[in-house]
Amino acid sequence: MRVLCLNTWGGRLHEALLDELPRVEADLLCLQEVVHTPDSPSDWLEYRDGDSVLPQRARLFDEIAAVLPGYQGQFCAAALGPLWWGAVPVMSQWGIATFVRRGLAVAGQVQEFIHKDFAAGDFGAHPRSRNAHGLRLWDAAAGQMRRVLHLHGLRDPMQGKVDTPERDAQVQRVLALAAALGPPSEPLLICGDFNVEPGSRTFAALAAAGLQELVTGGGHPGTRTTQYAKPGRFADYAFVDRPVAGFRVLRDPEVSDHCPLVIDL
Repeated sequence: MRVLCLNTWGGRLHEALLDELPRVEADLLCLQEVVHTPDSPSDWLEYRDGDSVLPQRARLFDEIAAVLPGYQGQFCAAALGPLWWGAVPVMSQWGIATFVRRGLAVAGQVQEFIHKDFAAGDFGAHPRSRNAHGLRLWDAAAGQMRRVLHLHGLRDPMQGKVDTPERDAQVQRVLALAAALGPPSEPLLICGDFNVEPGSRTFAALAAAGLQELVTGGGHPGTRTTQYAKPGRFADYAFVDRPVAGFRVLRDPEVSDHCPLVIDL
């Protein structure tokens, strides 16, 4: 079973993104920072937060679904707030999305918030609401169940990626969701944009639960592309509780300011 995990950056590089996603031939796609505004008056909207202005692909979820006709997609909204079309606010859903290859049996799932709760009408104060989505899948080729959970960890513009009580609570919620998916005898993958640095207390908590990290464990120099100009090259991780068949950090073509992670279970 192949899993792709990626922060899509709101579809800023949507042409390259939409070309690349089908090529990976993943069975499961775990995508963060997805915009879902089906009634948008424009293909592009703007996210505005103080001095930060970012273009957002308004109907990104629908566009991804269109290039993945053999998959069933689920959008998990973390917030509903205004993106902008010039001077016009356009209420937009923002969150994570999961695409499962049709024919792959989904035996169970969990969807829950790992920081705060759904923000309706406004994206809310930082650090903003964050959620996770987990699936219990039957891997027919391996003859076993698998648990896969992905998340977009909280971002704190004031404190950066340092350890905080909120991040400590967040990782415990993640572990609780993974446990709710199925028994520990079933292989587990937890992946996503964690917004922490290697060596954080998040790493320690996941290691204490028997999980090993593949990006740092494999000696990869980071998960950021040349589109990311700030210092710090790590954000995305994949934690597993047993060996995998393969793992890659894809650097070319660039489809986001994050690199896709490809895990062969």
